[in-house]
Amino acid sequence: MQQVWFSAALWLILALIATLLSIWFRISTALSEIVVGTVAQLIIGALIGTEVLGAKSAWVSFLAGTGAIVLTFLAGAELDPAIFRTKWKEASVVGLVGFFAPFLGAAAVAHFILKWSIPSSWLAGVALSTTSVAVVYAVMLELGLNRTDFGKGILAACFVNDLGTVIALGLIFAPFTMRTLIFVGASVIVFAALPFVTPWFFRKYGGRVSELEAKYILFLLFGMGGLSAWAGSEAVLPAYIIGMVLAGTVGKDHVLIRRLRTLTFGFLTPFYFIRAGSLVSLPALMATPFAFLALFAAKMISKMVPLVPTVRAFNHEGHQGLYYSLMMSTGLTFGTISALFGLNHQIITEAQYSHLVATVIASAVIPTAIANAWFLPKHLLPKSERAVRTMTTMAEDAGE
Repeated sequence: MQQVWFSAALWLILALIATLLSIWFRISTALSEIVVGTVAQLIIGALIGTEVLGAKSAWVSFLAGTGAIVLTFLAGAELDPAIFRTKWKEASVVGLVGFFAPFLGAAAVAHFILKWSIPSSWLAGVALSTTSVAVVYAVMLELGLNRTDFGKGILAACFVNDLGTVIALGLIFAPFTMRTLIFVGASVIVFAALPFVTPWFFRKYGGRVSELEAKYILFLLFGMGGLSAWAGSEAVLPAYIIGMVLAGTVGKDHVLIRRLRTLTFGFLTPFYFIRAGSLVSLPALMATPFAFLALFAAKMISKMVPLVPTVRAFNHEGHQGLYYSLMMSTGLTFGTISALFGLNHQIITEAQYSHLVATVIASAVIPTAIANAWFLPKHLLPKSERAVRTMTTMAEDAGE
């Protein structure tokens, strides 16, 4: 048992280092954790051995999976139903364009340029069609944009984009069996009942020190996640829909949301983001760097080229439109899930998995860093965040 405690301490010191780096370089904590995970695996693996970090151990995988599930739920809970109703056309058009263009573009590059098999190419298209709800939500939360119509609109478009990814993964690869029918039927019943059962349950038994609300939500996420995995899908997939269904209840309970954020960002998500970075095989990338470059170019070009004019068509001009498009070009959660699904079901090889995951991680880091460094629409930031950034810029100018 002592080995687990030492390993946990190692993971949390890496999370602390990542947080300090994010403060020093003013980047998203999620991005710094991904980079720290990649570098840590390389250094620790060279000095001591790859087993020390234990990225594939059961307990780390569980905590990382829990982090992804709860973070995805929180992103869904942030979707204001009123905003989604007013922006449904924008979210649908931007989300569908953001899905179909890279899905077809990445699949074509994988098959015709990299000479991957047809199933592997379709899997690459699915993995690179995503927009990272985890990264976008983390960035929106850090900047305060999650409280603005602009940020909520981006999250709504992310939902539509990733819904396309989930459906494509299910239709093309997931086995359609009696278990699938049971999962779909149970999901319909649960999603329909939650908006009515949850408010009543919280009013009757909530508001206690025992944090009944948090236990209730975690039970739902784990239960539906387990049923999804049993049906041959992924545990994280129902979490977003549960969050969206409960947005009118949980999303308005700011105290509960704050407590869930503390649990998620303080403990769970570092395991997810650091683990995502540590799974990249740098030797495999160095052996065939062209594959990584081709896939990354395919994702970014096929995302940005159609997205920029589409976003501008909804009156998001200048830096605002480019920031919107760049955030929609990120990828992480469902991209890594899709790649891992392909590896576990022998649709892709370990080398192809490394290239896909590296591409997904690069698409999480590079577009977000560019967006926040050069295209951040500062006029849309809430006053408190805007004031902090203005003071930081003035201090830097004075230092120069």
